[in-house]
Amino acid sequence: MFEAITEYASAKIPFLFFTNFQGNKLSIFKLDELEKNGIEYSIKKAKKNHPHIRLKKNPISFKEYKVKFDKFIIQIKKGNTYLGNLTQPTPIECDLNLKEIFDIANADYKLHVKDKFVCFSPEPFITIQDNIIKTYPMKGTIDASLVDARTLILENEKEMAEHIMIVDLLRNDLSIVAKEVRVDKFRFTQKIKAGEKELLHVSSEISGKLEADWQNNLGDIIKKLIPAGSISGTPKKSTVKILEDIEGYKRDYFSGVFGVFDGENLQTSVMIRFIESRSGKLVYKSGGGITLDSDAKSEYQEMLDKIYIP
Repeated sequence: MFEAITEYASAKIPFLFFTNFQGNKLSIFKLDELEKNGIEYSIKKAKKNHPHIRLKKNPISFKEYKVKFDKFIIQIKKGNTYLGNLTQPTPIECDLNLKEIFDIANADYKLHVKDKFVCFSPEPFITIQDNIIKTYPMKGTIDASLVDARTLILENEKEMAEHIMIVDLLRNDLSIVAKEVRVDKFRFTQKIKAGEKELLHVSSEISGKLEADWQNNLGDIIKKLIPAGSISGTPKKSTVKILEDIEGYKRDYFSGVFGVFDGENLQTSVMIRFIESRSGKLVYKSGGGITLDSDAKSEYQEMLDKIYIP
């Protein structure tokens, strides 16, 4: 399945691809075939601000969420996982359709697949340029309007532990495909407009060196790194299975990966901030990282805060 990525990359054919969460579904298109297939994307192209957008959230109750939260905590106490990104689907009501949401959303990485889904993600997955592969795990979110929000998020021990685990996971993941892996930047913050409020996200930057002929192995490189560690957990394999059982729904393309190869370099994103169309109804999928020190009410609120159109 991922051989098609290698085939196009080794021939230096520009293409776009996207996968589902677990990487067992892959779609790939040459860039000149996107329009006829109802696909459009945008990478790091800022949009002008738009007026307020009506978005009504209809989430599961806190009581229902806590049942799932508690099940995951039990798995941590059993030693089956240390960190997992617990997510849920939330039906939403919005005046806009998927195409209109794509057009106005302001995000670094956007993808719209006609009649299926739209994502407007702030989180890169991997980039490859000049034989250097980089990844940017994003883990830690706080309301930017809080007094000393940056200090609060960076000095929070729970958030620090969670971020360290994800950085360690992604560092190990890169070591599978690259040499001289290192953490270049550790825990820097980015402010993101989230509907009516602003959020601070905490990220790190990790890099490694690839062989000069990495295009001839690109499909294998991507396959080995999926699913994205920041949106799954650690240890990855067992945590993905635990999440599948506890979440009780199919993530499908939410939290998968999409990317664009321009003939020379690769840019990819984790498909978070994700809206799916189900029989004409819109469903927003969101969540957050859970550790042993997590507070259920705070995590529930974070899941809701991440339901927005930037």
